[in-house]
Amino acid sequence: MCGRFAITLPNGSMAKAFDARPANDLPPVPRYNICPTQPVAVVISHNGMRHLGPMRWGFLPKWYNTETDGPLLINARAETLAEKPAFREAARARRCLIPASGFFEWTRDEEGNRLPWYIAPRAGGMLVFAGVWQVWERTERRHTTCAIVTCAANDAISQIHHRMPVILPPEQWALWLGEAGHGAAKLMKAAPDDMLSWHRVKTQVNSNRALGPALIEPLPE
Repeated sequence: MCGRFAITLPNGSMAKAFDARPANDLPPVPRYNICPTQPVAVVISHNGMRHLGPMRWGFLPKWYNTETDGPLLINARAETLAEKPAFREAARARRCLIPASGFFEWTRDEEGNRLPWYIAPRAGGMLVFAGVWQVWERTERRHTTCAIVTCAANDAISQIHHRMPVILPPEQWALWLGEAGHGAAKLMKAAPDDMLSWHRVKTQVNSNRALGPALIEPLPE
């Protein structure tokens, strides 16, 4: 699962990394506690060009009559992506890339308290999550929405959580976006064990209202 993440890179730097045209209404950065239903920066490929624009994090199937007509679909399981009615059309035709600097997961102590961890690239830089997207429309309401594709965690991350986002290196972006033909399904697997590092962070991030760079800093020894 991925229920919160951070992005600290400037929007211009992200657009350059993806060779994408940036929208004028991208969410401001840095953001240290991105929560479901908030706008996130997403890359799609359309008519031979990549675009970096905002989408609502929380996929809305076409049969939802309101934004709260069913479960909040922030993640899509890789194992069933092509079969689930909510996602199967998007899995074929509307795949996207979702940049992040890192993401959060939680464990519990003996008293049941939620203990947050921040997981980021061991070598620094940007993570890129595989995603799917869809436009949802009702009278006078329109949202472009997305979900992060997740898979079974690798051995390293499974110490914290049994699921993790599908993370794509640059050489796989074109295939996931549909620019390099078919075969995107083979990309839906866990990142190598040595790709990520993690550390405990303060429990302030347990609140979706918490803000600021201190949320991703390691707990003092």
